[in-house]
Amino acid sequence: MARPIITLTTDFGTNDHLVGVMKGVILSINPEVNIVDITHSVLPHDLLDGALAIGQAYKYFPPKTVHLVVVDPGVGTERRPILVAGDTHYFVAPDNGVLSSVYDQSEALYVWNIISEHYFRQPVSRTFHGRDIFAPVAAWLTKSWQSSAFGEPITDFARFAMPKPKTTGNTIKGVVLRVDQFGNLITNLRAEDVPAFAAADGKFTIRAGNASVTKLVPTFASGANGEPIGFIGSSGYLEISINKANASRTLALGRGAEVTVEVS
Repeated sequence: MARPIITLTTDFGTNDHLVGVMKGVILSINPEVNIVDITHSVLPHDLLDGALAIGQAYKYFPPKTVHLVVVDPGVGTERRPILVAGDTHYFVAPDNGVLSSVYDQSEALYVWNIISEHYFRQPVSRTFHGRDIFAPVAAWLTKSWQSSAFGEPITDFARFAMPKPKTTGNTIKGVVLRVDQFGNLITNLRAEDVPAFAAADGKFTIRAGNASVTKLVPTFASGANGEPIGFIGSSGYLEISINKANASRTLALGRGAEVTVEVS
C-alpha cells in the first residue's frame, strides 16, 4: 500500500521552528507519512493568498492526500478547526475561508467541525494550533480514514468569493491576484474569459498600469528584453511579465492592481 501523503501550506516561513515541529508531531503519530511542502511563503495573515496557493496545487496530488493548511490570523479565538472531504482529497484547516478556492472547485463537499479533543496534542497552546490541533488531526486521519470520528458535520463553514472578472461592453476588467517570485503579475483572467485570446484574428489590448500589450506570446523568451508581454501561465491565468526582469517592480504594480482587456 502506498504511503499516505500530507501536504503543508502555511504562512509560517522557514526561519523558525514552527514547520519542523508540525512535521515532528505528524511523524510521531504516523511514521509512514510522506510529508510534502507546498509553500510556507503565503503572505502573513493573508487568507486570499493562502486560498490561491492551495487552490492551484491540490489537484496535482494523488487521491486521499491530506492537505494541511494553516493560515490562521484568528488562532485561539472562537473560529472553528475543520476537516473537509472534497471530491478525492481531504483538508484540515481553520474555518476562516482559506479553503474558498477548494470549495469552488469541489463537486462533492463534506465538512466537519473538529471537536474530538482526544486527537489533539495536550495541552493545546492558544497560539499554535498548527502543532496541537491541525497536525495531529491530519496524522490520525491517515491512520483511520474515519473523517466523521473527528467531529460533527456543519454546513455554515466560512467562505468568501474569489475575485471574478467583470465585463462591460467590450472591456473585461480583472485584477492582479498575486506576484510570483520572478515579479510576474498573475491575474484572475483566464483564456475562456476573453474569447479574443484564442481567436486567430482576435484583436485586443491588455492594459496594466502604463503597460499595453496587444498580443499573447507562448513563453517568457518570446518577448524582447524589457518588453511587457502577456501569456497564459501554467495555472491557466493571464500573466503580465517582462523577459529577464521583474514586471511588478518595473511597472510599479502589485496585487490588487487593475488589469483591463479592451476587445476591438
